[in-house]
Amino acid sequence: MLQAAHQAGSVGLMQPWRFIRITDHGLRRKIHQLVEQERHLTAAALQQRQDEFMRLKVEGILECAELLIVALPDQREQHIFGRRTLPEMDVASAACAIQNLWLASRAEGLGMGWVSLFDPDALALLLAMPKGSRPIAIICLGHVAEFYPRPMLEMENWTTSRPLSDMVFENGWSDDS
Repeated sequence: MLQAAHQAGSVGLMQPWRFIRITDHGLRRKIHQLVEQERHLTAAALQQRQDEFMRLKVEGILECAELLIVALPDQREQHIFGRRTLPEMDVASAACAIQNLWLASRAEGLGMGWVSLFDPDALALLLAMPKGSRPIAIICLGHVAEFYPRPMLEMENWTTSRPLSDMVFENGWSDDS
């Protein structure tokens, strides 16, 4: 799975992804606590949808077979190629690696969850990451009883996917969507 992620396209071949495997159960519990803290803060920010949000399964940190942290390394500013005018291309490149991991996992019959409910500074501190590095994802991997027939957030009536036609414009931006 990680080899598939590592084959992702990368602007300027910077390969800005770092994968931290979490094998210590105590550390896993601490990461879960960070996620729970942010989950409650997010729920409070959602106001009238707070209770509905708290019923959603948004992470499987304690149950998954593999727990990975995807992070950006320090000293990324040295990579000028592809980042001079778009410095966020390090995040975009790392997202490509995550997508490859997701596709490879699904092809192997494994489930993958991408958790983004965490304070990046608190997680970086917990993982003793170097100054300037940044965690961008918590990835839960493992076998699942079944895959959802549609995105879980649609099935739980949280939101709906928009059609591709809303996302494709011709010869300029369209405000019709």
